[in-house]
Amino acid sequence: MLRPADVSTDVIVSPDTYRENRIPPGQSRTKKWPVLDASGPPRIDLTQWRLRLTGLVNHPAEFTWQEFLDLPRVRVFSDFHCVTRWSRLGNLWEGVSTAELMARADGIQKAAGFVLAHGYDRGFTTNLPLPDFLSEDALVAFRHDGEPITADHGGPARLIVPRLYAWKSAKWLSELEFLPSDRAGFWENNGYHMRGDPWAEERYGW
Repeated sequence: MLRPADVSTDVIVSPDTYRENRIPPGQSRTKKWPVLDASGPPRIDLTQWRLRLTGLVNHPAEFTWQEFLDLPRVRVFSDFHCVTRWSRLGNLWEGVSTAELMARADGIQKAAGFVLAHGYDRGFTTNLPLPDFLSEDALVAFRHDGEPITADHGGPARLIVPRLYAWKSAKWLSELEFLPSDRAGFWENNGYHMRGDPWAEERYGW
């Protein structure tokens, strides 16, 4: 199992990887990366792909695929915990940090407290508190363990927020909408927890 000491010094290390026991309550480790999606990946034409920053940002922004790839990159070492009770340890992600994206929108308005992530799959959204979204280890990733993220796993680009359950790391990301108050996304409206901290087993909202 890879540990923080095994990665190079230019990699951002998620704090949870320093835990003596890296598997949250109720989880089991897998060395595979299971594919879970209700309807399969959407068809995405990279010439038409856009990532939009909307809502309570100082300057709404939009990136083409090439513009996104040209942004400064980070690499993040983290674990990945699915609400369906599997954990994949020691992932290396590459992409654009959420902080860098915010800088490209000239920052966030003071009233912003939450983010709603939208996916290219039909109507998918998921909500996140702003502090989790802006954590140092959060990014919009397009590579995983040195390879492009496949469509089955949310490519060409997906959100990665290691401190929350993996459903919060929206696949096929299309838009980040900044909100003054919390708004339930797709799975949250269907009974999942509004935050989703794996260490507190915040799986369901009831």
